Amino acid sequence: MSFGDNVRSALQERGVSIRAAAKALNYDHAYLSRVINGKQAPSRELAHAIDKFVGADGALAALGVRLDGDDVDRVRKVLQDASRLDAQAVKSLAGVLAAERRLDDTLGPCPLIPGARGDASSLRQLLRAARGPHRLALADVVAEWVQFEGWLHASAGNFGDAVPLLVEALDLADEAESPTLAAQALNFRGYIARQQRRPMAVARWFYAAYTTPGAHPAQRMGDAAQTAQGLAELGRFTDARRMLDEAAALADPAADQPPGTAYWLTPTFQRLNLGLAHLGLGDHDTAVDHLAAGLDGLPDDQRNAEWTVEYKDALNAARAGHVEVHVRPDVV
Repeated sequence: MSFGDNVRSALQERGVSIRAAAKALNYDHAYLSRVINGKQAPSRELAHAIDKFVGADGALAALGVRLDGDDVDRVRKVLQDASRLDAQAVKSLAGVLAAERRLDDTLGPCPLIPGARGDASSLRQLLRAARGPHRLALADVVAEWVQFEGWLHASAGNFGDAVPLLVEALDLADEAESPTLAAQALNFRGYIARQQRRPMAVARWFYAAYTTPGAHPAQRMGDAAQTAQGLAELGRFTDARRMLDEAAALADPAADQPPGTAYWLTPTFQRLNLGLAHLGLGDHDTAVDHLAAGLDGLPDDQRNAEWTVEYKDALNAARAGHVEVHVRPDVV
């Protein structure tokens, strides 16, 4: 259902009916309706055509390709009968989720929320019924899916909906014995606090993520930098610079491949959070360097993601501070 739900939401966001989309794409309306209603897997050609039509930059096509007929049939049977759960079904579900997460970078959070909500609900039921050797792997996927739904709400500004989901995701991550997912759930709580302009909560949640045992070095580096930003906003500049030093010490191990659950944590992306911290400290020149390099280095499918707005605004603020600092002596 994921592909169809996301296509429907994307079309609704653009005010386009299924019939109008079918006509524009030169596809049979009945066929497109079956795909969108989850009754038929999309062909590779249709997946790419719809992707181009809604401007998903390949992410929707990748999701459609993940959903071949065998995968769809396998997942349907598992959802109907948990005793059919096997390694391939878990792998199929994880692959669909990975493709959906990329859609957030291109379509934005709002079109994805209905599908994520339905998927998470179905998977919760499956996890409750599941038994046997593959249950732990399924718990890992369900934890990430609930966390993804929480992130979508957080990114859309629906903080009241996001927080309970992230609390649940943290419990599921512990059940799945996944420190990377646990650290990510805490990180997203820090993100919400930052949007709410609560620096004490920013420092607390990101520090909790930073100190999560077993978190990936790339996660810990980003969390240390964002802890520093919260501390700087509180006026605790010495503590903030100490956390920046700890972030810098993690640069080499953080350069390794980030966990798939936090695929965006590349060395280039890390500069964005370093930039926020330096902006909080009033280091405007350094903040401009980090933020500009981080934004310029984003992959094409992330450059216009809704979550980049925060960093673009921070870059503008850093540049304004840079001008103020450098012009004022001449004025005086």
